[in-house]
Amino acid sequence: MLTADLVRARVSGGELRVTAMDAKARARATALAEAVIGAVRSHVGATQAALEVALRAIPSESRDVKLKAGIVKLVLDRTAVDGDEGGGAAELREALFSRATAARRGLAVGARFDRDAVVEAVAAERGLDPVELERRLYADLRAAQIVREAPAITAAELVERYPTAEAQAVLLRATRVTVDVVPGSAGAARALFRALKWNRLLFTMTRTESGYRVVLDGPLSLFDSVTKYGLQLALALPAFEGCASYSLEAELRWGKDRAPLRFRAEGGHGRAAPLADLVDEARDLAAAIERADLGWAVRPADEILDLPGVGVCVPDLVLERGQARAFVEVMGFWSRDAVWRRVELVEQGLAAPVVFCVSSRLRVSEAALGDEAPAALYVYKGAMNARAVLAKAELIARPWPGPSSKAPKGGRSRSARRAP
Repeated sequence: MLTADLVRARVSGGELRVTAMDAKARARATALAEAVIGAVRSHVGATQAALEVALRAIPSESRDVKLKAGIVKLVLDRTAVDGDEGGGAAELREALFSRATAARRGLAVGARFDRDAVVEAVAAERGLDPVELERRLYADLRAAQIVREAPAITAAELVERYPTAEAQAVLLRATRVTVDVVPGSAGAARALFRALKWNRLLFTMTRTESGYRVVLDGPLSLFDSVTKYGLQLALALPAFEGCASYSLEAELRWGKDRAPLRFRAEGGHGRAAPLADLVDEARDLAAAIERADLGWAVRPADEILDLPGVGVCVPDLVLERGQARAFVEVMGFWSRDAVWRRVELVEQGLAAPVVFCVSSRLRVSEAALGDEAPAALYVYKGAMNARAVLAKAELIARPWPGPSSKAPKGGRSRSARRAP
């Protein structure tokens, strides 16, 4: 993934504008990508140090210095290397240097130090060939890593994806992101919302005339885990690309002085990505419910629960027993405000039978949803208890139709064309 310093952009009128590639720039980028990928392929089996020398030797125009650096970064990110996976390089060095020190101290006056003998002795103790020991000795250093496999991506594919990579890097500096999205199909909608949850993003969602408006907290709006959350936000961008169309506006803190800027992007190619897995907590809960074997079937949810004009809820699981059905949304990684928004959604008329599973660290009481509510709160500490979740489901489950709402279809709407 690109870093923010590699983004080719300029600031105009309080807005960050990424430099678009015209036909000539695309041709130069493709030539650079071909050269970089070719250098990696020709250095399979060599060290990273040797590869880096070859990469530096690839010529580029002065205006393309940042573009070349970005292409190199994306190619190397996809290159398989062998490093110090076992973490034993430091221990090997300590053993070898200790043995060498002892050997030097034991030398008779005028005797010659035999390095090869020391290497062979340490290698024999570890069942290694001396050449292999030498290779592993500094395997924890980047320069000594061995290039094992070149990336499968072509130059044309890499250049095609480059604008998305730049947009992802920009989002690493976001405080808030608003996206008007037209999924185009129910499958694209499911892929999008599953990706948002898989990446543990904090978002709210409302229905629009032709799709949804998704508002996400940006990484710089949080007090901790900025780097990790920013990466997760960036990784979710391809899910928006898989929809029919989207229009995005981000509020940024850009540059060394963290200047407040806006960033706009739009796109969508309508090729929905494969469904992401459930978040770990939801997957573990589903497995525990199956093991409990209390007569409830469990599956990942396809439904989108919509209260027009108020908000949308995307559950993680569906529990079914006969005609009775209840949904489960796992909110262990969400914010306290997000839980209260779910409570308000129910209070304002969302009649779906949903068990909201909330971590106790969010300091929310189960009493926030009364006994008469059509949904329920389950507050847990540590891991969720399957029997406790099913007990909540028993109280609210009832017959419910199939997927409760379908993704709106249609072309690019007025709201999707303009920035939100």
